[in-house]
Amino acid sequence: MKYSIIVATFNRLEEMKELTGSLQEVDFPRDHFELVVADDGSDDGTREFLESADFNFSLKYLRQENKGPGAARNLGMKKAEGEYFLFMDSDCTVPADYLEKIDEALEQEGLDAFGGPDTYRADFPPLLKAINYSMTSFIGTGGTRGSRKSVTKFYPRSFNMGIHRRVYEKIGGMGPLRHGQDMDFSARIYKAGFKVGLIPDAYVYHKRRTNLKRFFKQVFNWGVARINLGRLHPQLLKAIHFAPASIVAGTLIIFLLAPFFTLFEGLAYLILTVAFALAIYVFIEASLIYKNARVGFLSICTIFLQITAYGLGTWSGLFQWMMGKKTAMGFTKNYYK
Repeated sequence: MKYSIIVATFNRLEEMKELTGSLQEVDFPRDHFELVVADDGSDDGTREFLESADFNFSLKYLRQENKGPGAARNLGMKKAEGEYFLFMDSDCTVPADYLEKIDEALEQEGLDAFGGPDTYRADFPPLLKAINYSMTSFIGTGGTRGSRKSVTKFYPRSFNMGIHRRVYEKIGGMGPLRHGQDMDFSARIYKAGFKVGLIPDAYVYHKRRTNLKRFFKQVFNWGVARINLGRLHPQLLKAIHFAPASIVAGTLIIFLLAPFFTLFEGLAYLILTVAFALAIYVFIEASLIYKNARVGFLSICTIFLQITAYGLGTWSGLFQWMMGKKTAMGFTKNYYK
């Protein structure tokens, strides 16, 4: 067994149907990979579906009672048989040549740990394409999620990440962070001296089950997670990560003072001008990429929402740190509502 695809899941039956369907179409020897599903306590029929379905690949179904995605992935690694562990989110699907692309890159580069980008399928609705634009465009995330051009060092993330078994045997499993655990894991892999790289052609289709409210909560929690990560690994907290927080705070202060001071009134008009220019740029770029003006309009919303949510999350994490909290917390209750 060469590859164990490890998927942590919780009440995502419909997504699991899509993921397993795409794996059945993968062009790779059936006896060279397995799917390891680590169920974190689903009660939506996930277990019944997986145990009754007739797949053309090997499946291991594991179950634990709601200990979180990190513990689920650790359970998957403990029971996996593959030489390599491939982590994937349950809301992803893969193209037919996914494993082939990984296999080719590993043969050529000899990576110990690696990751690939996430992208969209043509059948995704406009909002998911707009969120994909925000999450994958350079203007949205600086290329950090799997681009050759990135403002920071590449850290594989659990929506599309792989490690050799010896990495797990040396550094152990993922840590207890609810958000950012994959970045923590990647930082520990680098620290242990393993060879890490990006495989840009090994992409997954990331069908996030989200709306704007969920998107705000998710990005807010990433802002909080960045502070936790910086406390664990100082190299993961750079000046660029404070840009959204600075934009949010600066904009708020300027607009509060604009009615009283001419200088701040001028700065307020400057901010509005820059925001308008950014909106035009986002609309044009997203419309051209997705060949859909509606996606362009929605991308304006998702970009500004993303900047605001991440900035507020960063401030929340900082304040919790200053108040002496060991681990800053974001949204936890009703996270997917």
